[in-house]
Amino acid sequence: MKFKRLSLIAGLTLGAAVLAAVPAVANVTLPHVFGSHMVLQRDQPLPVWGWAEPGEKVSVQLGDQAAVTTVANPSGEWRVTLPKMAAGGPLTMKINGQNSIELNDVLIGEVWLCSGQSNMEWPVVASLNPEQEAAAANHPNIRHIKVPRGTASVPAKDFQGEWQVCSPQTVGSFTACGYFMARELNKTLNVPIGLINSSWGGTLIEPWTPPAGFAQVPELAFISDKVAKAGPLTAEYKEGLSKYLDTLDGWTRSAREAVGQSKSIAQMPPFPSDHIPLGERANPHTQPTTLYNAMIHPLVPYAIRGAIWYQGESNHAEGKLYTAKMKALIAGWRGLWGSDLPFHYVQIAPFAYGNEPASILAEFWEAQAAALSIPNTGMVVTTDIGDYNDIHPKNKQEVGRRLALLALKNTYGQTNVVASGPTFKGMSIEGNKLRLRFDHVGGGLTSRDGKPLNHFEIIGKDTDWTPATAVIEGDAVILSSEQVKEPAAMRFAWHKAALPNLMNKEGLPASAFRSGTVPKIDILSLKVSESKEYELLYAYDLARPEQHPAPSEDRRAQIGGAIDRVAYFMELRQDGQPAKWVFVSMDAFTNDLSKLGVPTVASKAKFQMQVQRMNVLSSESNVTSGNGLTGNIEFWPHNYGPGNSASVPNASNEVWDFGDEIVAQEDGYGSMQIHNAAAKQTLFSFNNWKGGPGADIGIGNSNPEANPQRTLDWTFNGNAHQYSIRQLKVLVRLKK
Repeated sequence: MKFKRLSLIAGLTLGAAVLAAVPAVANVTLPHVFGSHMVLQRDQPLPVWGWAEPGEKVSVQLGDQAAVTTVANPSGEWRVTLPKMAAGGPLTMKINGQNSIELNDVLIGEVWLCSGQSNMEWPVVASLNPEQEAAAANHPNIRHIKVPRGTASVPAKDFQGEWQVCSPQTVGSFTACGYFMARELNKTLNVPIGLINSSWGGTLIEPWTPPAGFAQVPELAFISDKVAKAGPLTAEYKEGLSKYLDTLDGWTRSAREAVGQSKSIAQMPPFPSDHIPLGERANPHTQPTTLYNAMIHPLVPYAIRGAIWYQGESNHAEGKLYTAKMKALIAGWRGLWGSDLPFHYVQIAPFAYGNEPASILAEFWEAQAAALSIPNTGMVVTTDIGDYNDIHPKNKQEVGRRLALLALKNTYGQTNVVASGPTFKGMSIEGNKLRLRFDHVGGGLTSRDGKPLNHFEIIGKDTDWTPATAVIEGDAVILSSEQVKEPAAMRFAWHKAALPNLMNKEGLPASAFRSGTVPKIDILSLKVSESKEYELLYAYDLARPEQHPAPSEDRRAQIGGAIDRVAYFMELRQDGQPAKWVFVSMDAFTNDLSKLGVPTVASKAKFQMQVQRMNVLSSESNVTSGNGLTGNIEFWPHNYGPGNSASVPNASNEVWDFGDEIVAQEDGYGSMQIHNAAAKQTLFSFNNWKGGPGADIGIGNSNPEANPQRTLDWTFNGNAHQYSIRQLKVLVRLKK
C-alpha cells in the first residue's frame, strides 16, 4: 500500500517535477549538448536553443556570421536556427541576453549519435591494444561527449556532460566503436568528427524507443498501449487517473462517514498499476521509453548526420519480433529529427548464451538482417571478429572500420567503397544441388582461411539437416550432399558458435541466412492410427508472438454435429533433434467447441476436472502410454497456485504439478495442462502464452531443478524459445 500511495503522489506532483527540471531562467542558459569544443554538423541548418526570462531578447552568433535574434516564449524557451556552414573551425559561439555566454573551439564537421548497450558503451581502454591506441590518439579534430545514464517518465530537457577533445589522455573513455569509426572518417573525409555517446550496458531496445515509434508498428501495439497508459502527458493516462481519483473521492466520502459512525473502513482502492509512470517502476531502465526520455530527447534537435547502433544481446531470444522493434526505434528517431536519418548498426557476435538452443542466436541474426529492408540502413557483420566466450569482443577497431565503410558508401556517396559482405540474393534447385546467388560480392567470393566453405547445411524430404559441400562458382555457391538426394532447403551459419569463412575478397563476411521450404513430416497421421477417426478443430503455432495465440486454423464452422471425443496432439522440435510428440484423446468434457482450444476469458473455458477413457501415445519414454486411463485437465486463462484444492491424487499443495488451483479469475498467466495423476505425470503443458518466446511448453514432467520453483508441470520454465517447431492440434470425433 505504501508503494501505491507513493506512486499516486509521484503522478500527481509530476507537473511540478517537470517544471523543476527546466534550468533556472534568470539568465540565458543552454543545454549541455552545447559547449566549448563541440562539433556542429556541416552543410545543415543549425538549431540552437535554451532558456531565458519570458520575453527576453536572445542573440546567437557563430564565428563572423551575423547574429540571429529571437525572444524567449512565455515558458522561458527560445530557439534560433543558424545557417548552414562548411566544415572548418575553430570558431567561437556567443549567446547574449541579460548575460553573455561564450563557447570556444567550436568545429564544423560530421556529427554521429552512438547508442546501444555495452558493446557501444565499451571504451577504448578495454579494447584491443589500449596502450598503443591511446599513445596514437592525437586527433584534436575528433570530439566526444558522453550522456550520463539516466531514466525518466517524461522527456527530459538536459543532461550533465561536456565535450572532450581526443588526445592520449582522454580517448580511453570514448566509445570504442564510435572512436574507431571517427578515426577512419576523419582520415578519409578530412573533416572534424563529433561523437555523441548515449549508451548503457545491458539495456533492451524498448527503453531507447520514443512513443511515436511504437505507435507506427502494428506488431508492437501492446507496448504502445502500455506506454500510453503510463505516460503522464498522454490522454490515456489522464483519463485513467481521473477515473481513479473519482473512485478515491467516493472512498474518501465513505471512509469519513464510516469514521463518524464508528464503523470499519473499507481498504483504500489501490493505485492502478498500469498507470504507474514507467520511470517510477522497478528497474526503470528496462521499461519502454525511459532511456529515450532521459538520454535521447535532450539531444533533439541538435543537428547530426546519422546514428550508429550496437545492441541486441539483451533482446537476442526474440527472433523476428526484433525486426519490428528496430522499425519502431528507427522511425521514432527519424521522426524526432525530421529527416531520413542514416542508421548503421552492428550485428551481435557469436556467444554461448548459456544452454539455450544453438539456433536462437541465428534466428536473431536473421531478424537483424531483415531490418535492412528499412531504407537508408546498413549492417556490420561480426561473425569473424567475435569471441564465443566473451559477449564483449575486444576487436572494436574492425567494428569501427566497417561502420566507417558503411557511412562512406551509403551516407557520403563514395561509390568505389565495398561496405558489405556477400548478401543472399536467391536460391534455385538444380537436381540434387542447390545454387545460391549473392549480391555485394565485391571482387569475388572467397574463403577467409583458404579452406573449403563451411557452415552450410541442406535438408530433404527424407533427411534431417546435413552438412553440405559448398563450392564457389563465380558469384554463386553450389551446395550438395551424398546423403540428400532431393534437397529442399538450406541454411548458413545457423548456430550460435558459427564462425563461417564465406566472404568477399575485400574481407567482409556473409551473414547467417536460410532459404527454401523445410519439408514437414505428418507425424500425427504416420504414428497415431486413432487420429483417422477425428477431424481437426484448431491448429496452433505456439511460436507466434501475439499476447494470446489465435489459432492458425479454426474449423468450428466445418464441424457438423455433436461430438463424443476430443484429442490433443503436441509436437515440439529442436533443430537437429528428433521431434517430441504426444497424443491424448478422451471423452468430450464439453460440447462447446469454443472451450476446447487454448483457454481465453472470452470463451469462459475453466476446467479443473477428471476426464475419462483417456488414450495416450507418445514418442517419449517417460510418458506412460495406454488406453482407457483416467486423467485430469487444468484449462484456464487465470493465475494459479500450487494448492491441491481439488484433491487430485498424488498432487502436492506446495509444488505446481497435477493439482493446482485458480487464485485469481482474471486474464492472467494461463494454464492448459493434461495429466495422468495416477502415474504422477504431466502429459503436456502450455502455460503463460502471453510470454511468446518465454511461454512454458513441455511434454512429460519438467525437470524440477530447471527453475527455482521446482515445478513438475512446466510452470515458470519460460522455455518456448528452445523449439523451432512447437505446434498444438485440437481434434474432435463426431458422434455416430
